[in-house]
Amino acid sequence: QVQLQESGPGLVKPSQTLSLTCTVSGGSIATTNYAWSWIRQPPGKGLEWMGVIGYDGSTYYSPSLKSRTSISRDTSKNQFSLQLTSVTPEDTAVYYCARGGGGHYYWTYDYWGQGTQVTVSS
Repeated sequence: QVQLQESGPGLVKPSQTLSLTCTVSGGSIATTNYAWSWIRQPPGKGLEWMGVIGYDGSTYYSPSLKSRTSISRDTSKNQFSLQLTSVTPEDTAVYYCARGGGGHYYWTYDYWGQGTQVTVSS
């Protein structure tokens, strides 16, 4: 049973960097052919795929967020992380990590974290 848990600050100031970590249990983020994504859902809006990191550490990002987004991993801790720079209140959302990748094909993502609320406010 794969489980994912998001963690990080729930409040970030405008212009600063949003940093979240996803801790994975029950499966290795380095296992061949699996990928790991970050997805967010602003209040009143739909899901927005942000980016993905593959089992080999390769990354791909949403074009709309690529300039501000970085995904990294720590295989020794079985974790992958999200950094979103220069945040504004429009970045306020529930942030999810999930197993799966390649874009907005969320029905193909088999495991999700419970989500964590991040508010951008001064």
